[in-house]
Amino acid sequence: METVKKKTYTRKKVINIVTVLFLVIFMMAVAAWVAFRLLVGAQDIGQLETPLPAATIVYDKDGKEASRISFNKIEEIDYASIPAHLVHAVIAIEDKRFLTHDGMDVRAIGRAFWTNVSAGGTMQGGSTITQQLAKNVFLSQERTWSRKWNEVLLAKKIEENYSKERIMEMYLNQIYYGEGAWGIKRAAYTYFGKEADQLTVAEAALLAGLIKAPSALTPYKHLEKATERRNLVLEQMKEQAFIDANTYNEAVKEPVTLLSAKPNRVDDIRFPYYVDQMIREAMTQYGLSENEVLLGGLRIYTELDQDMQQAAEQVYAEESLFPQSTEDQLIQSGASLIDPRTGGIRALIGGRGDQPFRGFNRASQLKRQPGSTIKPIAVYTPALEAGYRPMDTIVDEPINIGGYEPQNAGGGYHGNVTLYEALINSYNIPAVKLLNELGIDKGLDAAGRFGIPLTPEDRTLGLALGGLHEGVSPMQMAEAFGVFANDGVKMQAHSITRIESADGVLLAEAAKPEGTQVTEPGIARTITAMLEGVIQEGTGTAAALQGRPVAGKSGTTQMSGATEQGAKDNWFVGYTPQLVGAVWLGYDHSDSTHYLTTTSKAAAAVFQALMEQALKDEPVLAFPPAPSDMWGKKQKEEKKESNSDKPTKNKEKNKEKRDRNKENKDDNKKSDKNDKQKKKERERERDRDR
Repeated sequence: METVKKKTYTRKKVINIVTVLFLVIFMMAVAAWVAFRLLVGAQDIGQLETPLPAATIVYDKDGKEASRISFNKIEEIDYASIPAHLVHAVIAIEDKRFLTHDGMDVRAIGRAFWTNVSAGGTMQGGSTITQQLAKNVFLSQERTWSRKWNEVLLAKKIEENYSKERIMEMYLNQIYYGEGAWGIKRAAYTYFGKEADQLTVAEAALLAGLIKAPSALTPYKHLEKATERRNLVLEQMKEQAFIDANTYNEAVKEPVTLLSAKPNRVDDIRFPYYVDQMIREAMTQYGLSENEVLLGGLRIYTELDQDMQQAAEQVYAEESLFPQSTEDQLIQSGASLIDPRTGGIRALIGGRGDQPFRGFNRASQLKRQPGSTIKPIAVYTPALEAGYRPMDTIVDEPINIGGYEPQNAGGGYHGNVTLYEALINSYNIPAVKLLNELGIDKGLDAAGRFGIPLTPEDRTLGLALGGLHEGVSPMQMAEAFGVFANDGVKMQAHSITRIESADGVLLAEAAKPEGTQVTEPGIARTITAMLEGVIQEGTGTAAALQGRPVAGKSGTTQMSGATEQGAKDNWFVGYTPQLVGAVWLGYDHSDSTHYLTTTSKAAAAVFQALMEQALKDEPVLAFPPAPSDMWGKKQKEEKKESNSDKPTKNKEKNKEKRDRNKENKDDNKKSDKNDKQKKKERERERDRDR
């Protein structure tokens, strides 16, 4: 009996506890709901009636406004003019429960929550179309839980005040589709040259697929990726019963037929190539999406020097500076100007001709073999680090290393030459022999330290001549040569210093530049002294600046299948103490009829014009001297002479001296009747660097 009473008492106690807990939870839920409703009611959604995206303002290194990203030419269309299959395509790929949720997709947010918690990051993903609309119009782009909560509140308020049709209409009229196209009306014309209501199912699917990453998926530059994304959208439409199997099969077979001449809206933005690089950096370094940068009304502070950027654009507008192009394709070029002391990108040119917004940026996206510009990095720096000196000699002679038989430009040989002579005249065989003596791993290590991107296929002696499997961009080469200008310290190239929201909230800030010591100051200064010789008396004389010390290296890569004089790429990378410049020239699509027929002076001439204009208001600075123990007495005297008040006479004197030495050394190998041919070969080599 007593046992029964105890059980009854225990049961009542448990029931009471559960009841109290239930009441507490119920009251908390009610309170939370009331608070939620109050917060929802407090949201002002009036801005939806003026849906133009807020301008993102770009500031230069001095805090002055330099450019403004403001596409305020949206041409809205009403919901009735938007084809149903476009609406269905967007729902299928962006928010499949759009028609049934009330602004928040709990399942999608749950998946995003779990993914982000597992990754240790902040809340990303899971946004409905309504939330995206709220974020684009009202909110700063910070990635925090509080912003995500506000986004949900705004989405709820929007859903309560607007129909699904009106929400979809506002969304499609405001988002960015790439290629300067804001809103569905402009997107339909930009890509297909037609009105939105004329879009086919396949075309609608392609546009819907662009929303995720407009620049990365634009069919004008990434047709294969755009087509794959389109087909994914079509598959989702079929799975969600928006289209039947026959419609799907026909749509995936439909070819992508783009407007032959896309509209160019670059006039809306000053310094489009620099702004493009800034956007790319905001996305890759700071995690912002393209739409967040373009729509967010941000304040982005950069390293831009407006005077240098304007000067660079003026230089690239001078057709006479560039070689003659073929009728069907323009010889292209990219250039980057960087302050080696900070890594700040001062100016940047991504191409010649039309400058499409978010187009291919050759200054930062290019991947081309650097040719002989890599020699100071992958050969001569590790050589000096291993104890070699500029006046040490090496024999320039025919070699065969495991079947690899490099040739000098013009095919001649020069016998015993100093490392200094080999570098300033860009002899190929001494560079390959030197790398072979050092070991390829030393060259790979040096290139990696300088920031040159490498692949496993680059582990060959061809590294000495810049024969990389993938290649480099002008920005990467400018960053690498900045090491020499900055006493062996590499500063990461960057355009952004900080990002703020429209109301001044700090969203991101670049770390204080500290740099990485990749080689000793003495090594860097010695390479600089050698590269000064390239311009004073070697292959880079066309790059000389009036009244300024400058160091640099030219580079050319041979065009396979072209004539002996044909080249695929032409480079010049050089620097003063406060500015590094890298210039590339070539065809975007090189083949047997599209190649350069000029010498390495072409890129050097563009470099000279760029640097001359960019530095016209900058002080003249001197390079720090190289350590005296790095040079032999003879070379030190020659350098002193080359810097005297009569550079032209001394240059000729030094040239004659070297020619006599070379001729004497070659007497035992070649007959006197070949002397004239040898002189002609040397003159050709000075004009063509490989």
